[in-house]
Amino acid sequence: MTSESDANLVARARRGEQSAFEALVRRHLRAAVAVGLSVLREVAEAEDVAQESLVAAWQALDDCRDPDRFAGWLLTIVRNRARNRLAAGKVRAAHADTVLEPEAADDLERVGERQRLLAALETLSQVQREVVLLHDLEAWTHAEIAASLGLTEVNCRQHLFVARRALRTVLGQDGANDA
Repeated sequence: MTSESDANLVARARRGEQSAFEALVRRHLRAAVAVGLSVLREVAEAEDVAQESLVAAWQALDDCRDPDRFAGWLLTIVRNRARNRLAAGKVRAAHADTVLEPEAADDLERVGERQRLLAALETLSQVQREVVLLHDLEAWTHAEIAASLGLTEVNCRQHLFVARRALRTVLGQDGANDA
């Protein structure tokens, strides 16, 4: 069974079918959070911006000129809202020790790994972070990422290659220091 295209879902949502927009949300929410995270570098902030952007997309659905490219249009909204929030200095500083209270050693280890990964992602450019998060976390194809970011597929592949190499270097160095 093939899933309904974004263009069909957008058309149905424009006619007032809330279930169609809900399907778009389910399909693109994780990618929206990933793009927000690439800009804001804070999960809670990225989730907030993704949700705000989805509400804005719903309200401005008639402004989506190419419904086949709904994902790219939505991610542009997310990216712009995240940049605006960052520029306005509205990003709350998160303190892992006050937000997370792990109960077990396994939880502490996962928190440490997550912090190392987030720190490694910090070393990448915003475009590299978006490419890595969309490709490796959301399983987007190079064509989908390229269309969303306004890149060529070759350029998308290059960003992914360079980003992965940088992450291996940073994470490998951190691991060597821990031993």
